[in-house]
Amino acid sequence: MTDLTELKYTAEHEWVAVTGEAGDTVVVTVGITDYAAEKLGDVVFVELPGAGTTVEANAIVGEIESTKSVGELFAPLSGEVVEVNDAVVDDPSLVNADAFGDGWLIKLAVDPSAVDALLDRAAYVALTGGDA
Repeated sequence: MTDLTELKYTAEHEWVAVTGEAGDTVVVTVGITDYAAEKLGDVVFVELPGAGTTVEANAIVGEIESTKSVGELFAPLSGEVVEVNDAVVDDPSLVNADAFGDGWLIKLAVDPSAVDALLDRAAYVALTGGDA
């Protein structure tokens, strides 16, 4: 099981885990939190940016559709998409089934200092009113 205190979070309900290094950058894995997945309901469609795409922090980079609504996926950090989780595109229910594991969305190569500016677990729990 993922140690949720080791992750960083955004106000848009995304989690970020540093999972590797690539020269002067770090590779982070990005997904939506189980709190966000629960609020969305059953996820039925996921659209993600392609590998090699450069993204800007807080810009819309994809879409997540559920039986309840359509949500936008925001880039938590500026960087380059180095991998996309094709399994989630093929089976969007993975987002609900394992938000912090198999339901990850993209991997980005980013400046390591940018990761520190994201929310820690306590701040994210406070943001959700203790529901996360």
